[in-house]
Amino acid sequence: MATTSSFPDDPDKSPRVEDELIGLDPDDPETQAFAAHLARQHRVHSSYTVEGYLADMRDFADSANRLGGHYKLMAGILVVLILLGVTVTAWDALVYVFETFTR
Repeated sequence: MATTSSFPDDPDKSPRVEDELIGLDPDDPETQAFAAHLARQHRVHSSYTVEGYLADMRDFADSANRLGGHYKLMAGILVVLILLGVTVTAWDALVYVFETFTR
């Protein structure tokens, strides 16, 4: 017999997460937020693939957007610094290649 989920909005809810929510009101927004948090904690994906890296970045962006305030600003600064590092590295590589082939 299949068990029905008390949180039908989220298909990621496993029976393990549902067991931790026994006795809580499924219509309560705090319970729903806690259930979403538990589902994120129990989610397992391969972080050695492109899809895994993208999922990690999605989780990072979602958590930064949930927090808001200065945490969101710091996450934005971190992303800008990462992109700046990638840009500088790519520029140095292009300059090296150009100088190597023009000698």
